[in-house]
Amino acid sequence: QVRVVESGGGSVQAGGSLRLSCAASAYTYSNMCMGWFRQAPGKEREGIAVKDSDGSTRYADSVKGRFTISQDNAKNTLYLQMNSLKPQDTAMYYCAADLFCTTVLTGQSDYWGQGTQVTVSS
Repeated sequence: QVRVVESGGGSVQAGGSLRLSCAASAYTYSNMCMGWFRQAPGKEREGIAVKDSDGSTRYADSVKGRFTISQDNAKNTLYLQMNSLKPQDTAMYYCAADLFCTTVLTGQSDYWGQGTQVTVSS
């Protein structure tokens, strides 16, 4: 069963940090590409980071150098550490899973969680 549940959003001032968590089912964590996309009001989905089943990671240019994916294999949990946050990072963030990382990075995943809000004030 494919299942992901996000947590950890909140409000922070520009330059601050937040860490998002994504708890996944064992099947999802071991067999699928997992990652994050975000969507701001009135904007399209933007895939921002992925971790493939082999552990490799990729990031969108908009977050490269500021956001980092890490994982806890014992907990089947993916984390997104977000540093140097900017007001333009404000969005609903979704953990997503799919067979292909390309799909996650384009925000077209078949599976995603309920989302968690991140708000960055200037």
